[in-house]
Amino acid sequence: MNSGAADAKCEPVLIGRFDVTASGTGTRMLVGDLDGDGRMDLLMVQPDSGIDDRYVPHQVHCLTAYNLKGEILWQVGTPDPNSKGFGSDIPAQIYDIDQDGFNEVLCVMNKKFKVFDGRTGTLKYEHDLPAPDAHDCIIVANLTGSEYPRDIILKNRYQQMWAVDHNFNLLWTHQGNVGHYPWPYDLNQDGYDEVIAGYDVLDHQGRLLWSLQNLEDHADCILVGKVDANTDGVNIVVGGSVTVMYDSQGKEIWRYEGSVEAQHIALGRFRHDSDEVLVAGVDRINRSRQTGKDALFLLSSKGEELWKENRTTYGWVTIAETLNNWDGTGKDYIFAYRRGGGLMPALYDGYMNRVVTFPVDGAVAFADLFDRGQTDVIIISQGIAHIFSSSNYDLTTPPSGKPLKQSKRLYNATFYPGGEIE
Repeated sequence: MNSGAADAKCEPVLIGRFDVTASGTGTRMLVGDLDGDGRMDLLMVQPDSGIDDRYVPHQVHCLTAYNLKGEILWQVGTPDPNSKGFGSDIPAQIYDIDQDGFNEVLCVMNKKFKVFDGRTGTLKYEHDLPAPDAHDCIIVANLTGSEYPRDIILKNRYQQMWAVDHNFNLLWTHQGNVGHYPWPYDLNQDGYDEVIAGYDVLDHQGRLLWSLQNLEDHADCILVGKVDANTDGVNIVVGGSVTVMYDSQGKEIWRYEGSVEAQHIALGRFRHDSDEVLVAGVDRINRSRQTGKDALFLLSSKGEELWKENRTTYGWVTIAETLNNWDGTGKDYIFAYRRGGGLMPALYDGYMNRVVTFPVDGAVAFADLFDRGQTDVIIISQGIAHIFSSSNYDLTTPPSGKPLKQSKRLYNATFYPGGEIE
């Protein structure tokens, strides 16, 4: 146990489980209210197994929608029993792109950008891609000054991105070191999103504003939020070869070079006896297949190392994210999963205390599934989806019937979590 005001440990409550093997193998999970009944649903996305390269090119082969009682709502495509998982994003998102009050499913399938009705799986419309390799991921942004985000950014693996409006007219394209998942954010509060495209920051017209300097490789994750109270506007924190923080005008505030590879970064008020926004991360120390190892670390708002995990088991593919409001108290936790080496998914506080440990390991998603003001966790292990919460919930309770809006974190879901903090 580490020093500091530790939260009390608690056991997660299993409130439901169901079989998802009808969606096929190698699937990725998205969460959103697909049928509009006021309760989240699960979308299992199977990638195209006909692609030899595990990164590029790729597209969606099959979509299967489940409600949280395990009933299949609809399925588009036929699952491929030989499909393998991808070590990258799969181009699919859940979002109400036309603002009709109900979510759609956006995806690249059969070399087209397709939009399906979330309630039925019916194809609403489709567009040609702006380029044959514009399918690494899908980013929803507001580049045209609309009342809500409805423009789309597509990219290839590392070199180029394309921005299109809601009618799929090409707005601009950008070539550069675009990283894994560019993040849109209105940095200057003018009603248009800027785009943090790897190490470059672009305006809504795709013009370069400024770049992060003296960084190697590519941006693994991008986060935006007010970290340093002494800077104007928000801060941009990028993880990659190092962890670095900039202000919104392009001035470097600090960089942390105490890691080999900062693959994942998370922002939050993880020490609950303080209001300071801290920077958590995962350092991939050794990427050897058999003996690889990673370690969680935590930095102050000034970039000072507060602690670093001394991991004793092997495993180097940990994902760390900020999970807010697990128990309805509004607290932030470091959610670390996919750890390997016998380390189960867990919530950590800012003193490296493991507060919540989940009893199964596998693919993870989290959201306020039942619109009750707290965050629930879904873990899929060996084809079974397990729903965990901090408190009991009766799945036979009728949902409200009022469609749930998709948060930005959920409609810009990525295998390389980044995002925002208030």
